[in-house]
Amino acid sequence: MEAGRRSRFRRGLGVKGVKGYSGVFEMRWGPDGRATFSWGEEKRPGQRHIMWRRCGDHEILKDP
Repeated sequence: MEAGRRSRFRRGLGVKGVKGYSGVFEMRWGPDGRATFSWGEEKRPGQRHIMWRRCGDHEILKDP
């Protein structure tokens, strides 16, 4: 995933931390498209490792 090689995600993806869940982040790509993820240890030098947690609508934020 190209985003893993960049220092930041595209602004349009709306990446931000999930309140009340340290180390968990939300990515949104539409009015009702959401995914949560955490950063893991690098598996390949110089590339971030993303651990996807949940994908769905706004409801996933109740238990990210």
